[in-house]
Amino acid sequence: MKVLVTLISLIALLLVVLPGPLYKFGIVDLGTAFAGFKFGVYAGIAALVLLLLQFLLKRDTMTLGSSAIVVVFSVFSIAMPLSMMNTAKSVPPIHDISTDLVNPPEFVAIAPLRANAPNPVEYAGEASAEQQRQAYPELKTLNYSQPKAELVSAVEQAAKNLGWELINADASNGIIEATHTSTWFGFEDDVIVRVNDQGNERLVDIRSKSRIGGSDLGKNAARIHTLMEELDTVLAE
Repeated sequence: MKVLVTLISLIALLLVVLPGPLYKFGIVDLGTAFAGFKFGVYAGIAALVLLLLQFLLKRDTMTLGSSAIVVVFSVFSIAMPLSMMNTAKSVPPIHDISTDLVNPPEFVAIAPLRANAPNPVEYAGEASAEQQRQAYPELKTLNYSQPKAELVSAVEQAAKNLGWELINADASNGIIEATHTSTWFGFEDDVIVRVNDQGNERLVDIRSKSRIGGSDLGKNAARIHTLMEELDTVLAE
């Protein structure tokens, strides 16, 4: 029974860990990958139930090492998907975030790269904007005193520091575009930064948009915050 319980916990772990790489390399579709999470939770629960039965009925067959492995594998297989579900419930089901909700920056060089993306390149619209206002009221246009060229260069450096793929840096028009690819699933999210002159100050707006998925689990808003922080770090150097 010890072998069976350990095997089921291992299967649970694999059902949760492998969907990301399998989707990333085109072996399974997204629906199948997410189904793996569900069955991973079921398998993790089954492993813990069997471990309890083993403890009650065949305690002499148990070892501390194998039991610890079952618990760790099973708890991770249950906790990770449930954590993602809780995150999804705590944020609005949107995937297009901008510091300017009236006139969001428009993708230029990235637009053709999104031609076949499920989420269109156009801004998601007022319904999405209203949900953003409720969830992320702190995301506003940034004000800087540095020259436009210096800000464009700083944004470019910040994007590189964060490991994003730089697609376009147009100092004359104040546009920087980059793509961030997630490690686990390989999801591609696009970012555009717009720098405009307004008198003696520069207005900086950032937009981050997922190529796939109705909800971004708060990733685009977090990405904008991360870029803001990295930009300030670069400018302070």
